Amino acid sequence: MSKRTGAAAFTLIEILMVLAILGLMAGLFITSAGALTGDRAATPEDLFWKGVTAARKRALLSRQDVQMTFIKSTKAEPTAVLVLTNAEGEERIPFTGQGDVTLDFLSLQKGRSAILVGGELVETQTMPMVTFYADGTCTPFRAQVRTGGAPRSFSIDPWTCAAVLPTAEAGR
Repeated sequence: MSKRTGAAAFTLIEILMVLAILGLMAGLFITSAGALTGDRAATPEDLFWKGVTAARKRALLSRQDVQMTFIKSTKAEPTAVLVLTNAEGEERIPFTGQGDVTLDFLSLQKGRSAILVGGELVETQTMPMVTFYADGTCTPFRAQVRTGGAPRSFSIDPWTCAAVLPTAEAGR
């Protein structure tokens, strides 16, 4: 009786089946990951932060101040836009949302008029534009977005041009 002394190995069909299963799993993973990230429509807040990032980047790279203005949609111009302007020209960022979208830049200067909205003190003095400076800072302001419902507002840190995080005391 002879003993089989060869090393155990996988057959070609077993290797091909494992590769096919791995390919199917990778395809499912990529498809579902795309569905999770790609299907979500950009909110007005997302578009605002995209504009802030673009304005600050443009100011830093060009070493020139950049002004950001908001142009509300009209019958002639059906899509609202954020307009970034400096000496090099202008860049327009479409600003869309569900229904009529409005973005106001609110002044943070003391002595201006303010109202209480949803338990939050909101400045009512709007500014026509905000400026992003060549050193990476920006005009102190709050942004207020309205899409038909209650307005949502948030503060912008003038040193970093990023959102001011709410403090623990604000939640009490």
